[in-house]
Amino acid sequence: MKRLLLPALLLGFLIASPYVTDVIIQAIEKKYGAIAKERFFTLNTALESLKDKSDLEKLQGVNDFYNQVLYTSDLQNFGMHDYWATPLEFLGRYRGDCEDYVIAKYFALRHLGIESSELYFSYVKSLKYREAHMVLTYFPTPQAVPLVLDNYEPRILSADQRKDLVPVYNFNGDALYLASRKGEQGKAIERSDKTHKKWDILIDNIKRNLL
Repeated sequence: MKRLLLPALLLGFLIASPYVTDVIIQAIEKKYGAIAKERFFTLNTALESLKDKSDLEKLQGVNDFYNQVLYTSDLQNFGMHDYWATPLEFLGRYRGDCEDYVIAKYFALRHLGIESSELYFSYVKSLKYREAHMVLTYFPTPQAVPLVLDNYEPRILSADQRKDLVPVYNFNGDALYLASRKGEQGKAIERSDKTHKKWDILIDNIKRNLL
């Protein structure tokens, strides 16, 4: 299974600030306008203010920031089904679907020093909306009941409190697991070519600073 290759310009994980460089912000302004540029300045400021906070404060700050972005389907946003936007595209356009919230939150939290082994993209079924959904889950330990960061629900709740979600599986760039509401990352399963192909394309797009 491929491991995550860290993008150079967008994300200087644990190396340097700001999260989004001035060069990229200039490109964002050119494509999306001055208001979008200000959003990225605000993002940099928000992440800088969180860098010395606790993990829970980092989770809450990042979750609150990105949940302000408008929900829009991929078909409306990109004219295609099931497209995974880069964090630059998501905040630049200021709209996206559930996967886009998860992607943006994941990479912001990685920048803040949260380990990849603690963060998972979690496929779930939403009983309320009767559809497949994705959330970001945080496991302080592999056996812990994870916390759920969700664009549907502004509060960060533990998975066992989210009776409206049925867990399916968890993954990140390093691993793929069956999921359980009780916690635990679950039993390792074989790589899903469909899911990890999307992951590989996403990482390539991030490395290219796709706007």
